[in-house]
Amino acid sequence: MRSERFGLLALLVVTVVWGTTFPAMKLLSAQLDALQIIWLRFVIALAVLAPLWRGMLRHERRWGCALGLLLFLAFWLQIEGLARTSSNRNAFVTGLNVLVVPLIAMALMGRRYGWRLWAACAMACAGMALMFHENEPWNLGDTLTLVSTVFYALYILALEECARRTAAHPLRATRMAAAQALVMALASTLLLLARGSGMDWLPQAAGRLPADAWVALVYLGLLASVVVVTLQAWGQQRVDAMRSAIVFGLEPVFAALTAWALLGERLGWAGLGGAALIVAALVFSQLAPPAQGAKA
Repeated sequence: MRSERFGLLALLVVTVVWGTTFPAMKLLSAQLDALQIIWLRFVIALAVLAPLWRGMLRHERRWGCALGLLLFLAFWLQIEGLARTSSNRNAFVTGLNVLVVPLIAMALMGRRYGWRLWAACAMACAGMALMFHENEPWNLGDTLTLVSTVFYALYILALEECARRTAAHPLRATRMAAAQALVMALASTLLLLARGSGMDWLPQAAGRLPADAWVALVYLGLLASVVVVTLQAWGQQRVDAMRSAIVFGLEPVFAALTAWALLGERLGWAGLGGAALIVAALVFSQLAPPAQGAKA
């Protein structure tokens, strides 16, 4: 139980940092496209994590690379979506992994969840709907974000499966993060080269990016990509995927708080009520029994 609480605390820190990345990514998306942001972000992360490849075990490398591919697809689609929709909508649709995770777990893994966890999911989704209700029609950016949410749900479930299969000899989270950073950097490099222009954009981007954009890149590369990816891998060795998804449902709350602090945006009573519902869902989920295994 104590180990699970430390895991929940680690995932809460992850979610806080995620919530603060939306303004940073929105700022960068005005200057760079999704692949360029991912490349710069994870080259910075890889520069820090590269020494950890020395002594990496084969199964750490294998799991880290597989997880890195899922994470790349989720990040790429999310940033592409963010460039085409509002930060609020992007945060809301991303937060729907609180519902997507159990649905995929039921469909692909035969999981069964008790009514309390489903009630917590419903509370979290209702809270996000209150926070980010907008009258604008669904658009391409929302669709891309929703697809990214599916890949991120698969990533969360894969992390849980990794922890289950290696329970006897837990993998080192820092080395897992190093493997993921390499895959993210390589995948974005290959797709940038495949576009035909290669890396010609890099000198121009380096010259035109303002100081606040560089600060945002360093923040994303170091804190959001090194520390957070490591903490998530460590935390999910101790917390099941369903509860992890509910913790991650707090991301829109922290995104809204960041927008309030940095951009002066206000939530209003409906938004505050929605944030309270999401927090209540997290607390309620911890009162629920764990998920049951697949039925025979």
